[in-house]
Amino acid sequence: MIDYKIAVVVGSLREDSFNRKLADAVVSLAPPYFSFKQLQIGDLPLYNQDDDDHQAESVKQMKSEIKGAHGILFVTPEYNRSIPGVLKNAIDHASRPFGQSAWPGKPAGILGVSPSATGTAMAQQHLRNVLATLDMPTLGQPEVFIQAKPGLFDEEGNIGADSRMFLQSWMDLYVAWVKKHAA
Repeated sequence: MIDYKIAVVVGSLREDSFNRKLADAVVSLAPPYFSFKQLQIGDLPLYNQDDDDHQAESVKQMKSEIKGAHGILFVTPEYNRSIPGVLKNAIDHASRPFGQSAWPGKPAGILGVSPSATGTAMAQQHLRNVLATLDMPTLGQPEVFIQAKPGLFDEEGNIGADSRMFLQSWMDLYVAWVKKHAA
């Protein structure tokens, strides 16, 4: 059996981010032959095409981790009805220079949590548009727009009882998606 490596991209830099908590908690719902590693995107310089021929070491490291992954898990908040700039910056870096993108063919899943009743619906839609142009097969259903409410996480930081069944179902579908699409 293959051991699947999943790169996790959290679209928030905040230490106490709901989305970082979700990323940390949801991975425990995967089977043991799936391993997850959060990519560091906070230390990337702002993308500038002038730097394509001499990318920063942090960019090279991130691209290497993406290329070595069987799939990608995006866990992102919504900022101003779109994806956070830090997430778009990471995506842009890993897609450049032209013809050397790390993203094509990597099966993707998207999750997000927000205090808003609509969760991260707009950010996820924008992210889906970006991932389509990067040639990433992206799990479409079920969509996961989570409202941050008491009980989402238990005292140990795990997924709370009220959301566990839904997120376990999502993870099972994501695992099947990665197995189907991983090169």
